[in-house]
Amino acid sequence: MAQSFVRTTIFVIRHGECEGNRDGLFRGRCDFPLNENGIRQAEALAVELKNMGISRIFSSPLSRATETASRISRTCNTEWEIREGFNNIALGKWEGRPKKEVEEEYPEEWRLWIEHPERLHIPGGETLADVQRRAFSNLEHLVRIHSGKTIAIVSHRAVIKPLLAVCLGVAEPSFWKLHVDTASYSMLVHEEKRGYCLTLLNQTRHLSDMVQEWI
Repeated sequence: MAQSFVRTTIFVIRHGECEGNRDGLFRGRCDFPLNENGIRQAEALAVELKNMGISRIFSSPLSRATETASRISRTCNTEWEIREGFNNIALGKWEGRPKKEVEEEYPEEWRLWIEHPERLHIPGGETLADVQRRAFSNLEHLVRIHSGKTIAIVSHRAVIKPLLAVCLGVAEPSFWKLHVDTASYSMLVHEEKRGYCLTLLNQTRHLSDMVQEWI
């Protein structure tokens, strides 16, 4: 007789575009709101997710994430709440600065960012391992209390990529092996005995205009 499994579905969503994305800045905890294109992206994303059965949404506290979450919430007719564990990585002295400027001023740290970002520790900031631990702990908690349901997490590139890596057991350096665009969504399915399975990565078919970030 076939064994039945309780499956929990998790939509992992990156916030819509902000000026920090468009201008090539390191964002970190800088609280960039959605720009006009980001608002359009969030609205299109909300329509895309309308009939996916999402029962609850959990968001980073930064406005680019909460503005995205609130639009999904309104269109999907479901509640949302802030979870600090999904806040963006803290980048210390790099926050709000152009990537080109950081490359010139911190060549050795930039090399680590490009080649093995898991080894990078910016003074006053977090490591990707720090982010991974807190995000995964929050996800595990939510999966336990929402077992068998469909939930959504709205967060940031530097949270989603290490979170997916630990869920899938991808060894470091893993950061550049996964790609998520602004206002994209990915899907995980969780079963107690099997753990996490990635069923979709970086879905962007609902978007007509986006800036892809490869560094």
